[in-house]
Amino acid sequence: MTLLEVRSIDARGPRFSAAITTLVLALALVTQSVALIAIQLVVFAIGAFAGPAKTPYAFLYKKFVKPRLSGEVPTEDSRPPQFAQSVGLIFTVVALAGSLLSIPALFTVAVGFALFAAFLNAAFNFCLGCEIYLIAVRIFKK
Repeated sequence: MTLLEVRSIDARGPRFSAAITTLVLALALVTQSVALIAIQLVVFAIGAFAGPAKTPYAFLYKKFVKPRLSGEVPTEDSRPPQFAQSVGLIFTVVALAGSLLSIPALFTVAVGFALFAAFLNAAFNFCLGCEIYLIAVRIFKK
């Protein structure tokens, strides 16, 4: 999928994914785990390049959560969440670099920023990366 293609996704899926991401990043931050950051980096890469509906977290949502939900399925354009996955990918790359270069402060700050954004989405349904995407679209459309 290119950034020009408009695909709709279940709007509840990214929030579920953000909840898992919050847990993974919080655990990575507390334990300073490079392995957890590497796993999250792969999830973000899949979301950034293939789309948020293709991530392992989206699979879990579709398989175990969505069948238990009732009512109308709210949908949203997949491009803002895909952009948000790209932003998360950048932060996890920086965190991994911080760890590999023995700069623990860089690891901590990068993971902290990604954790903050994931928590905002999980707890308050506020996708910071999505909002940045929408602002950028408005700026560059002019």
